[in-house]
Amino acid sequence: MPDVAERLGIPVNRVHQLVRERSLIAVREGGVLRVPADFVTEAGVLKHLPGVLTVLSDAGYNEAEALRWLYTPDESLPGTPAEALRGNRATEVKRRAQALGF
Repeated sequence: MPDVAERLGIPVNRVHQLVRERSLIAVREGGVLRVPADFVTEAGVLKHLPGVLTVLSDAGYNEAEALRWLYTPDESLPGTPAEALRGNRATEVKRRAQALGF
């Protein structure tokens, strides 16, 4: 979390708040909260990530399940939803996440 805070230029407690608000995702690994580096850019949190996390949460996904979904390869994107969010396919990722709830 300190590395994320440093990269974003914000205090560590603000990073924890972003996780609580589901604007950023973190999972506990070996007792330590970790945030995938893919979700933090020079401009801040990856632009469409908070919306996708909200949709996944509404579909009943917990943090670990959401992270698994974001990093599961999907041949039709191609790549993973996480890669598509970094590209120009964020709308398609959101649409697919919304479909999970039905």
